[in-house]
Amino acid sequence: MDNPFGALPVLPIVAPLGLLMFLLLLGRLHARGHFSLPRAAVALALSIYAAGVIANTVFPIFLNAPDSGEPWQPAVALVPFADYEIDDALMNVGVFLPLGMLIPLLLTRPTCARVVLTAAGTSLAIELAQFAADLFFAGGHISDVNDFLSNVAGGAIGYGLFVAATRVPALTRLIDRFRWAGTRDARAHAGDRSGVGAPADTLVG
Repeated sequence: MDNPFGALPVLPIVAPLGLLMFLLLLGRLHARGHFSLPRAAVALALSIYAAGVIANTVFPIFLNAPDSGEPWQPAVALVPFADYEIDDALMNVGVFLPLGMLIPLLLTRPTCARVVLTAAGTSLAIELAQFAADLFFAGGHISDVNDFLSNVAGGAIGYGLFVAATRVPALTRLIDRFRWAGTRDARAHAGDRSGVGAPADTLVG
């Protein structure tokens, strides 16, 4: 099949990345002696999610930029809420909803601020990757501040849904099985309001 613009294949790149991430997460669980099938399921979900996000937000990447007769310029949108469709906003919110629900399962002390900051960092990394792909090759996406804002909102909403689910006793018992911190540690840290003597927030295994 002709490939005049030298498009990089997506699956052969993102599939190994997702597999590597899954193996690293499983290794962390084993190293901490916290392996369980529910926690392994979280690792699998996070790895598939990450691979899917990379595939759909960074790719396509073209090695050969289309010849327009002018120097290739990366596409960047830095003005918030300018020429931004509601469909795009909803899609970007939806993409980060799962992240807002997965992150609290990994953190010893999940809070809205920590989840939102993690979502913001992840979204910023995606936008920078899109910019780099467009700058050095010929990317298929625009680095857009509106995508960033929508992603962060999606992460916050996802965390809100997670918190709402933990208010239901039956769901709380189910969610505790998937927490990487363990039921007792997660509840102890969640109930700590003073912060005195509390351990630093980490991804636990």
